[in-house]
Amino acid sequence: MSSITPLVQSVDWVALAPPTLTAAVALVVLVADLFLPVARKPLLGWIATAGLAVSALLLLPLLGGDRRTFCLPAHPEVCSYVADPFTLVIQFLVLGGALLTALLSIDTVKDQGLPAGEYWFLLLSSAAGAALLPASRDLATLVIALEVASLPAFALVGLRRGDRLSSEAALKFFLSSVAATAVMLLGVSFLYAATGSLHLSRVAHALMALPDPRLATLASAGVALTLVGFAFKTAAAPFHFWVPDTYVGAPLPIAGYLSVVGKAVGFSGLILVTVQGFPSYADVWGPALAVLAALTMTVGNVAALRQDPRRAHSAVRLLAWSSVGQAGYLLVPIAAAGYTKDPAHAIGSTVAYALMYAAVNLGAFAVAALVARTRPANRIADYRGLYARRPLAALALGFFLLCLAGLPPGIIGLFAKVTVFSVAVDAGLAWLAVIMAVNVVIALYYYLQWTTVLFRGAGAGAGAEAEAEADETAPAAAPVTAQQPPHHRIPAPLATAIGLATVLGIALSGAPQLVLRFASGALL
Repeated sequence: MSSITPLVQSVDWVALAPPTLTAAVALVVLVADLFLPVARKPLLGWIATAGLAVSALLLLPLLGGDRRTFCLPAHPEVCSYVADPFTLVIQFLVLGGALLTALLSIDTVKDQGLPAGEYWFLLLSSAAGAALLPASRDLATLVIALEVASLPAFALVGLRRGDRLSSEAALKFFLSSVAATAVMLLGVSFLYAATGSLHLSRVAHALMALPDPRLATLASAGVALTLVGFAFKTAAAPFHFWVPDTYVGAPLPIAGYLSVVGKAVGFSGLILVTVQGFPSYADVWGPALAVLAALTMTVGNVAALRQDPRRAHSAVRLLAWSSVGQAGYLLVPIAAAGYTKDPAHAIGSTVAYALMYAAVNLGAFAVAALVARTRPANRIADYRGLYARRPLAALALGFFLLCLAGLPPGIIGLFAKVTVFSVAVDAGLAWLAVIMAVNVVIALYYYLQWTTVLFRGAGAGAGAEAEAEADETAPAAAPVTAQQPPHHRIPAPLATAIGLATVLGIALSGAPQLVLRFASGALL
C-alpha cells in the first residue's frame, strides 16, 4: 500500500507560546472588562503586565534550539513559523518593550481617563502581532503579522477621545500606513506571480534563475514595492512624515511603544525580506537602503536640532525626530549586508543597536511621562532644574540622553555606534560612514543641550518664560522654583519602569560586548 502524505500536521505549541499567550491574555482582558466594576478596572493593567512578563519567560525553553512549525508536508524544511535565535532576540525586545510600556501605562490610563479594557486589549493585540512577525517565514504571514501589530496601534494613538491632536495623529498614521500596506501588498503579489511561492526560502531560490525576462522585470518591481512598504514601517525618510505628529498626539507610553516596538517590527521584517527573501537582489536593495539610511539620519537629526525648547510638546517632538535619526543608524548595517559576503555579522550589529536603543529610549519616554504629570505641555524648558526637584529622575534622563548620543558614561551607546560604523567601513561604504559621523556630531548638540537643562537652576525668569508660552492642549503649569515643596511621590509602576531601564542601560554599559555576542546569536 502506498503511503499517503499527511495533510494535517502537528503544531509546535511550545514554539508558538510567546505570541499565543499574549493574544490569549488580550482576550481575557477584553472579556474581564465586561464584568469588572469601574473601581476594579485598574486590575486589568496588572493582568496585562503579568501576561507580558510570563510571555517573555516562555522564551527560555526555546533558547539554543531551532523549532519550526506550519511546514509543507512534502518539504519539512520550508516552514511558515521558525523560532530560531533571530526570532527569539527580536521577541525578547518586543515583549520586553511592551512590558515597560505596560508599566508606564498603568497610571496614564487612570489619570487620563482612557477606557481601560480597550487600551489593554489593543496593546496586547499589537504586541502579539509584533512577536509573531520575526518568526514569520512566508510573505503572507509576514504581512498579516505586520498588520496585527499596526492596526491596534492606530486605535491606541487616537484613544484620547475629544482630543484634537490625538484624533489628527491617529488619522494621519492610519491613512499613511494603509497606503504603505497597499503598496507592499502589490509588491508581494508581483513576487508571487513571478516566483509561484510565498515562502521566503523558495522566493529566494526562484529569484536566482527566472526563466523569462518579463518575470525578472515583474520581480524587480515586486522587490522595490515591498521595500517601500517596510521603509514606512521603519520611519525611513521620506516616509517618516507621520512620526512627530503621531508621537505628540498619542499617549506618552504609546509614543514610546511605537518608537521601540514599532521599529523592531519594521526592521525585523526588512531584515527577513532582504537577507532571506531577496539575496540575489542585493545589488538593488543594498544601495537603496544605503541612500535611505543617509537621508533618514540627516533629516531626523537636522529636524531635532531645530526644535524650540519653549514650544509646547517640544520634548516629545525632539524624541520623535531623534527616533527618525536613530532609524537611519539602524539601516546602515542592513544596507551593508548587501555589500558583504557575511551578512549575518552586519545583521548582528543592527540587532545589538536595536537592543541598546530600546532600553534607553523607553527610559527617556518614562521620564517624559513623569514630567508630564505636572507639566502637561512637556516642553524642554520644563525640564530646567529637574535635578533640584527630582535628582534621581534627572540623573536617569541624563544617562539615557548620553547613551543615545554615544557619550560616556553611556558606554553602550558609544559601543553600538562604533560597531555600526565599523560594519559600514568593512562593507566598503566609507561615504556612508562619513555621513554617519557628521550626524553623530549634530546629534551631540541637541542631546547635550537637553542634558544641561536638567542641571540648571530653575529661576523665576525661566519659569515665567515657559509660563508665557501658550499650550495647545492644557493650561500652562506654574513655574517651579527651588523654594517650592517637592512634587508628589512617583507612582510605583512608573518608578519601576524608569528603574528597570536605568539598570539595564548601566548593566549593558558595564559589559557592552555581551550585547554584540547576544545579538550575534541572531545570525540568519
